[in-house]
Amino acid sequence: MHLFAVLSGLVLAAAAQEPASPDFVKPKDYHKEPFKKMVIMGESTVEGGPWLAEKTQRYADIVADLIGVCQGAPIEYINKGIGANAISPRSPGYADSRKPSALERYKDDVIAQQPDLFLLCYGLNDMRAGMPLDDFRADMATIIKDVKAACNPMIVLTTIYYMTGWKSYPPYDKGSIELTLQYNDCIRSLAAEFDCVMADVWASEGGADWVIDPDGVHANQVGNLLIAHRIFEAIAQHASCLTTRVFNERADTKWRKETTESRAKVGDPFKKTW
Repeated sequence: MHLFAVLSGLVLAAAAQEPASPDFVKPKDYHKEPFKKMVIMGESTVEGGPWLAEKTQRYADIVADLIGVCQGAPIEYINKGIGANAISPRSPGYADSRKPSALERYKDDVIAQQPDLFLLCYGLNDMRAGMPLDDFRADMATIIKDVKAACNPMIVLTTIYYMTGWKSYPPYDKGSIELTLQYNDCIRSLAAEFDCVMADVWASEGGADWVIDPDGVHANQVGNLLIAHRIFEAIAQHASCLTTRVFNERADTKWRKETTESRAKVGDPFKKTW
């Protein structure tokens, strides 16, 4: 038999054994009423700094503004970012970090605020300091579990941001792309285990060096826009409250009436499923 025919047969046989693509799954709707209070806890990219012209360029500010515009009601926004912060005292970078760590402050900074939307954005500094992944996961899990039990907000976890300055700023010089990917897988597993929304901000930056400030660590204005819109995307896909105003405001328009009537006539009536 001709070699090409043999190879073609092998390829076709392998393709026939490939599992079917996963079933389409609709997103869970975590929030039907307008958000009232958003708390974000994280590191320097949350707190902001001189790599941005003004605080309103921080991704958290942009997310809060987008939520307010879409739901038609402002959201109280509390920024609990601390630059050079660690997840806990057992992070190797803790001695050189700004304190208190996330594990030491989440009860005051998050639970005491009683948010209905909580963004937990950690891992970059701990990864760069070489924190064992199991320790990081356990500390993140403690915060998530306690916050859920205390006030049960919609919780959004973010993957680690992209960066370029791997050899700079000891003791934060022990990270790598490979370790970042391991941390990001860990964060995804936490989101799955504790029923949190996952926002893949690493993917939003796309490994583009030009969205990072020359300091090698922080996203510039464009990078913050990418991060903000990825987080807003994740929230909007899991919170129907962000579309209620838009849906209701268009209820009596000529377009809405004509299209719903047309759909009903052909046996494909509109049905509100959220």
